[in-house]
Amino acid sequence: MRILIAEDDFTSRTVLTAVLKKQGHEVEATVNGAEAWKAMQQPDAPRLAILDWMMPEMNGLDVCRRIRALERDQPPYIIMLTSKGEKDDIVVGLDAGADDYLGKPYDPGELCARINVGRRMVEMQAALAAKIEELRQAIDQIKTLRGIIPICANCKKIRDDQGYWNQVEIYVRDHTEAEFSHSICPECMKELYPEFVRGKTEGKS
Repeated sequence: MRILIAEDDFTSRTVLTAVLKKQGHEVEATVNGAEAWKAMQQPDAPRLAILDWMMPEMNGLDVCRRIRALERDQPPYIIMLTSKGEKDDIVVGLDAGADDYLGKPYDPGELCARINVGRRMVEMQAALAAKIEELRQAIDQIKTLRGIIPICANCKKIRDDQGYWNQVEIYVRDHTEAEFSHSICPECMKELYPEFVRGKTEGKS
């Protein structure tokens, strides 16, 4: 999993990067809040970010608030990493939009466990977004068969959005997932094949 870390202290950044890479994650390291904010604005930004609270140029809280203001369909999971450990500080961090909070010095095992929680949340969001997209497409297909459909009173062809007239089965096929199995109804059978119908009727007499 790609993880962004924002940590201005070189030693802390190096250790954190090593811990994450050892767990098999791909790390995008930034040295201040401004760099982290720039990276998280990209279309392919990491889905999980670990932000240090105290950083130059822009602190972790400001980065977190700006990320949440983007209002993306699949927002990233944010872990706030800081030496601030008072309850009021935790509340401030969570109110800023952080999903989790981990105090310094942290235990590597606890960090990895919290990252796994974040990974599961990200995966569930992705699965939910895929289902929503499927539902949206299904609704779009349903909407294409709602409203007034121009149909010829004589031959029963339907005019599409481009102005072309199509057979009913072609129009329905192109606008839904329905498939047709052609047959002949009894009324048409009498009209098209009267001798055949008459023969079957006489045979039953």
